[in-house]
Amino acid sequence: MSSLEVSSMRQVLRRSVEEAVAVCEGLLDEQVMAAADAAQQAIVQSLRAGGKVLLCGNGGSAADAQHLAAELVGRFCLERQPLPAIALADNVAALTAISNDYSYEGAFARAVRALGRSGDVLIGISTSGSSGNVVAALDAARDLGLTTVALVGTAECEMAERADHTIAVRGPGTARIQEGQMVIGHAIFELVERELCTPS
Repeated sequence: MSSLEVSSMRQVLRRSVEEAVAVCEGLLDEQVMAAADAAQQAIVQSLRAGGKVLLCGNGGSAADAQHLAAELVGRFCLERQPLPAIALADNVAALTAISNDYSYEGAFARAVRALGRSGDVLIGISTSGSSGNVVAALDAARDLGLTTVALVGTAECEMAERADHTIAVRGPGTARIQEGQMVIGHAIFELVERELCTPS
């Protein structure tokens, strides 16, 4: 069996780490940091005013949305009171009923219209930036007066066209992009928590 047919763990892990380091270094780009800072400030402003954070995505991005929502509802770096956040894919009954009765593309948009209020924040997560149901959710959020954030793998995408703030995490593939998105998501939510919950 040739070396082209089977890669060793050492080779795969080295390649993955090198790619991940390059993606994370890209997060230090001034445009990425400025967009993340603007998103963080919008979240703080919303939560201070009694708003909430909605998050949505598909597949691994749905799991990342749940993960980030949990950081606010539970705790992240500080012992504190819970902060309101909802991952829209959490309600499987609603998600599947809406998809079955209407369309999968409208599932998150309907949830935004049910749960979102002016002044809330919607974070849409997608590596491609073209997920139809997340695009539709951003449109619904804009109609309702929510601040919208697109956490994507490229700034040249439909979600970027719809969002108030676009954080583009560039990488060689889905896995590395998702890893970078969680790094930037954790940084944002750490700052949100510290700004809202650190005694002055």
